[in-house]
Amino acid sequence: MQLTAFVWGSLVTAALTGIFLGAGGYTFVTANGTAYLSNDPEVCVSCHIMREQYDGWRHASHHAVAVCNDCHLPHSSPFAKLYVKALNGWNHSKAFTLQNFAEPIRIKPSNAQVLENNCLACHGSLVENITAHGTLGVATQGADLYGCVRCHTAVGHGPTR
Repeated sequence: MQLTAFVWGSLVTAALTGIFLGAGGYTFVTANGTAYLSNDPEVCVSCHIMREQYDGWRHASHHAVAVCNDCHLPHSSPFAKLYVKALNGWNHSKAFTLQNFAEPIRIKPSNAQVLENNCLACHGSLVENITAHGTLGVATQGADLYGCVRCHTAVGHGPTR
């Protein structure tokens, strides 16, 4: 019996989908992927590049009240939180696999905006006179510091020495 192009195309598509899902599932399980869904800062330091940020957080003033996700993920909705977490996970894994990231690592403008929004969500009433005419704004790509952390550099990631 002769198979049609449609059947062959379907078989190839099914095989490639199976390989992709199998490889992805294997990678997720062997890399303890469920840990990345947690709120544990130890997960963030599992990448050697994050050691300095983790050590800085342990010495910073927010250590007792905030973990990585509290500052670096949006609070607006569970969907937004999962979307940013997945996007960051993809970007981080790609950058670390290909070894094409800046050292020291830099926050991207979109993530800086999430950070700024979270600063204002927690401290809005304290800084309402400062932000009454608009937020502090997020600097352009390439700048070292953004918004609130332009002045408050040691709040989230303090000095490690």
